[in-house]
Amino acid sequence: MVFTTPVAWLQLVRNKIRSLVAIAGIGFIVILMFMQLGFQDALYSSATQVHRNLQGDLFLVSSQYKSLTAIQSYFRSRLYQALGFDGVESVSPMYLGFAKFKNPENGEKYSIYVIGFEPGRPVMNIPEVEKNIDKIKVPDVVLFDRNSRPEFGPVAQKFTQEQTEQILEIFPFDSLRGYRVRVGGLFSLGPSFGVDGNLMVSDTTFLRIFPNSRPSEMIDVGVISLKSGANPERVLKELQANLPDDVKIFTYQEFIDFEKKYWATRTPIGFILNLMLTMASVVGIVIVYQILYSNISTQLIAYATLKAIGYANNYFLHLVFQQALILSLLGYIPGFLISLFLYNFAMDATKLPIMMSLHNAVIVLISAVLMCMTSGALAINKLRSTDPADIF
Repeated sequence: MVFTTPVAWLQLVRNKIRSLVAIAGIGFIVILMFMQLGFQDALYSSATQVHRNLQGDLFLVSSQYKSLTAIQSYFRSRLYQALGFDGVESVSPMYLGFAKFKNPENGEKYSIYVIGFEPGRPVMNIPEVEKNIDKIKVPDVVLFDRNSRPEFGPVAQKFTQEQTEQILEIFPFDSLRGYRVRVGGLFSLGPSFGVDGNLMVSDTTFLRIFPNSRPSEMIDVGVISLKSGANPERVLKELQANLPDDVKIFTYQEFIDFEKKYWATRTPIGFILNLMLTMASVVGIVIVYQILYSNISTQLIAYATLKAIGYANNYFLHLVFQQALILSLLGYIPGFLISLFLYNFAMDATKLPIMMSLHNAVIVLISAVLMCMTSGALAINKLRSTDPADIF
């Protein structure tokens, strides 16, 4: 080992240009992996941010429910039926819908997500919403998401600077007539791949914004809070056994996992991200294989000489694997550093939670090493089949 380690390194530095190209190629693949994982994490994190901020133990939705942005309503009476079961302390209805938000600066209209609930029974565990809960009890007063994308205009900036209620106009998708609301406060939630911005409103204001498309007896999500000491799994099974088949019930974690699965398996963006991650790995294997194969080809006479004087194939296998490991580590370091910069840039541009995590850093490192080792295993086949007599 004392002899083989410097040989692997010396062979790489002997042709600096080729080794730098290999490191650059691996670094590029590492960046691609980091970006794909970053976007994938941002997809799941942003798609479930409403779920993660919900204040409840069980969640009642329509049996046709696909995701929180694919609106599927059901009768509110189903939610109130749950009050008759042991362990249930309270229930709270949620109303969800998309409307067109008119930018107060340029008049352009953009889709915005409207979340409605009864102010007396808040369902969102967001301190800013709880702080301003009394404001939305007043009809036509809304809370605006300060992390919404820039196309909605400087609503949050103006409210912060002037502390005055701005008049905004909301248009239901089935109407050309706008509805005027006032901004009474701000909160922080952020956009997702399916949502550009958010408004929090009372149930009364929500039904005023959507007078034609939303009957008052229809809701989208029912939040069920259990009594202290109640077993969520037991209550869940009891509700599933007794409520009609037109609704289904989730625990907190099941609700989040269902949403993640939808975006991962039933949307184009989830499929594309998984495909691109696989393609990046394949391209990386090909790049490193070409470099290692080229190194072996140029050193074939030297290898044949060593083979002729008795060195076994395992020696060459260790040598190539050491080169692969060195290349993977040297390519990973700049790829990681550049990815940190790109994460910050992408997060500022999209407002999505694209952040580096220890989990992703370890996953990409292991993937880069395995990728290079796989390339080394493929490249070493040329040496295994080489007969020193044929070389000389």
